[in-house]
Amino acid sequence: MNSTLQPEQTVSGMQPAGKQGEALKKTRTLSVVVPVYNSQQSLRMLIERLEPVLGSISSQYEVILVNDASRDGSWKVIQDVCHSRSWVRGIDLMRNYGQHNALLCGIRAARFDTIITMDDDLQHPPEEMPKLLAKLDEGYEVVYGFPEQEQHGILRDLASIMTKMALSNSMGAETARHISAFRAFRTRAREAFSDYHSPFVSIDVILTWATTRFIAIKVRHDPRSLGVSSYTFGKLFTHAMNMMTGYSVVPLQVANLLGFVCTLLGGAMLLFVVGRRVFFGTSVPGFTFLASSIALFSGAQLLALGVIGEYLARMHFRMMERPTYTVRERCGAPES
Repeated sequence: MNSTLQPEQTVSGMQPAGKQGEALKKTRTLSVVVPVYNSQQSLRMLIERLEPVLGSISSQYEVILVNDASRDGSWKVIQDVCHSRSWVRGIDLMRNYGQHNALLCGIRAARFDTIITMDDDLQHPPEEMPKLLAKLDEGYEVVYGFPEQEQHGILRDLASIMTKMALSNSMGAETARHISAFRAFRTRAREAFSDYHSPFVSIDVILTWATTRFIAIKVRHDPRSLGVSSYTFGKLFTHAMNMMTGYSVVPLQVANLLGFVCTLLGGAMLLFVVGRRVFFGTSVPGFTFLASSIALFSGAQLLALGVIGEYLARMHFRMMERPTYTVRERCGAPES
């Protein structure tokens, strides 16, 4: 089995045919986790599209809608849906913790053997779920559905690229750039991070603590027809920085390399100045040379201190034991 996440160029998207497909349907149980933020307009449509798909691919299923302190009427919609459909469950968080924290909450609440995560804005078509499950049935532990064509603006695409580059370093896999929020994985993978309590969460990074059997396949990605994305360039940039400093030592290694390079430059400058003085009896004139030298080394020191400060801040927040999330209310069937 391939040990790193590899992009799949083509995939049929159909369930295994014949008796094999029917057998898998009878034995497969499925939890769909959806983080919700200001999506009252799209939630009912999402549930209506999920219902026939889930019934065709699994024997038992549930949808867990985690309301991340939406400012609109999303929680009221979730409560209404829970009352009308026994297979829908709702979790209302006490404050806005972020998409990945909400996902972690829903993943921990999942009751069935397979988990699919997806966005609440209908950009991840439920009809593409069979593609993910078909690949999962081949023996992979995590399957990502990356879009054939992104439906975002230029700034959002740029921020997304930065996030995936940061994640690539954290995961140690170049093809991590193909990850997305549309993912399927075995529920048993969460055992690797059952004791995780940091306020900084990246689902994709902590999934690598459980397995290296990843794959990515192309799926349809629909344009957003309702509402506005809450994932701005600034939020994605912050998420990328959190991943870099929260799950890897790459920034520290970069700061160390920068300090080494600046030391070499400083030594070369010193030899140049001393050499001119000794052999030619002259010195390097001008304030510009002195100022640029000070700026170079001061900047390197401040950069290194800033990187170290990021790590110390995370240690500080961890010692404060800030919660990953706090649940205000639940609706739907009780957890078993």
